[in-house]
Amino acid sequence: MQEVDLAAGAAAIADPARAAMLDALMDGAPRSAGALAREAGVAASTASHHLARLLDAGLIVVEPDGRRRAFRLARSEVADALEALALVSPPRPPRGLRTATRAEAERAARTCYDHLAGRLGVAVCDALLEAGAIAPDGERAYALGSMAGRAFDALGVALPPESRRAYARPCLDWSERRPHLAGSLGTAVADTMLERAWVTRVPRTRALRVTDAGREGLHAALGIDA
Repeated sequence: MQEVDLAAGAAAIADPARAAMLDALMDGAPRSAGALAREAGVAASTASHHLARLLDAGLIVVEPDGRRRAFRLARSEVADALEALALVSPPRPPRGLRTATRAEAERAARTCYDHLAGRLGVAVCDALLEAGAIAPDGERAYALGSMAGRAFDALGVALPPESRRAYARPCLDWSERRPHLAGSLGTAVADTMLERAWVTRVPRTRALRVTDAGREGLHAALGIDA
């Protein structure tokens, strides 16, 4: 890795406040500086310094949001790197009941940038493989399987067109230590489940809550007991 400054990228992440900000942005949604300051537990002036550091490192970008500015991860590869780093990082004991409850909710179901993760994400990926909707295509990709049309129709997912972005690939889930579905197809699955209200976002977290409609739909479409 002599062509890249790995230490510089790691140093930009290696601060508790900046790590908390990046974790908050892992759901793919933009957030204001004030919201990120609250997530990190720092003052607004301190948050500005940390955000400038993350901007300089190319890990986040800023965009207008009315009269304010909003920040989001620069690209999906940043989320991939953070998810991979979580796999090799030591566990952190929860600080109180609220933190423990949030952590368990995120382990059950969450977004990993723009696709499903946690136990739900892994279960969906496993079920799609078992149903023949997707199949391994080498070590770093999935291809559409012979039963793709039937399975994705049952989910209500319109197959996305091919693009420069990876179409379907495994993303190793840090909490389950097994792959969930990423890429354009993974995004389409997550977006559809949100649009159909099979899952809803838990405010101010990456967690998702499976609704009654989602439990019925997932069981009917893929045999998943969510």
